[in-house]
Amino acid sequence: MSADTSAREESTDCTGPPPSPADTYAVRSGKPSHRQLATLTSYGFLGPNLILLGIFLFLPLGWAFLISFQESNGFGASGWVGLENYQRLATDPTFWQSALNTAVFTLITVPLSLALGLGLAVLMNSVLPGRKLFRTLIYLPMVISGVATALMGVLLFDEATGIVNKLLREGGLGGIPWQSQGSAAFASIVLVTLWIRVGFNMVIYLAGLQGISPELYEAARLEGASSWQQFRYLTVPLVGPSTFFLLIMDVIYSFQVFDTIFVMTGGGPGRSTSVLVTYAYENGFVTRDQSYAAAIGIVIFLLTLIFTAIQWRGNRSRDTAG
Repeated sequence: MSADTSAREESTDCTGPPPSPADTYAVRSGKPSHRQLATLTSYGFLGPNLILLGIFLFLPLGWAFLISFQESNGFGASGWVGLENYQRLATDPTFWQSALNTAVFTLITVPLSLALGLGLAVLMNSVLPGRKLFRTLIYLPMVISGVATALMGVLLFDEATGIVNKLLREGGLGGIPWQSQGSAAFASIVLVTLWIRVGFNMVIYLAGLQGISPELYEAARLEGASSWQQFRYLTVPLVGPSTFFLLIMDVIYSFQVFDTIFVMTGGGPGRSTSVLVTYAYENGFVTRDQSYAAAIGIVIFLLTLIFTAIQWRGNRSRDTAG
């Protein structure tokens, strides 16, 4: 083989496969190639969603960030005040009380909703009579609007006419002061929130469980593993991706909970159930201090973003180490 032939072969190998006839024709004729058309089609499908995200998410977020540095009631001219609204947050006892309530609410509802969701998913994944009906009933609160579900919570936990207190009185027990005692009001919010969130968690965990090979459990049984050992050493690790997703979603939901609290307690009694979102609503639409409300909203956004970033980084580190 001559040197010129070898050089031509090496040149052909380095340049990769020759373009297709359609691409060559498209280039010569000035028309877009199939790859370019596929790219344009993809952007065409994404375009409406990106426009909606820009209008209803990024634009309001940017506007809130802007007015958090101003003094505005939503009408008329606004003046630039710099970091004054954020300095008010540092010395506002109501803000810190709402932040504490948000943290406690999150620490209670997130672990419980994850545990209950996983337990129900394991139960629904087994041979259970009428399990399809039970799945629907458990997931139903997630389909109904938040306000409607909160109104059902009022029917259950109303201090005077609620179903729970009626049953307690029929059993010879005194009614619980769901609206007049802070701890009882907080407990009612937690119970209704769990009722709402558990169905969603169950469905996500159920999808993860159905992706686990039954052969793994069969091998574990042959090795003498008990049901608890199978759950602890097989089920829990293998649904780790589902847990990671649900942890982020449940924390974000807990930071942003509004409708349940607004309908059931309004943040009372004595701000015992006031959270950051209800306090931001109060400042923005009751006292009309929209700049201060925007500052509270930016704090909620930053807290959610920081937690998500930390959790994402921690999960990637565990995957890399594993």
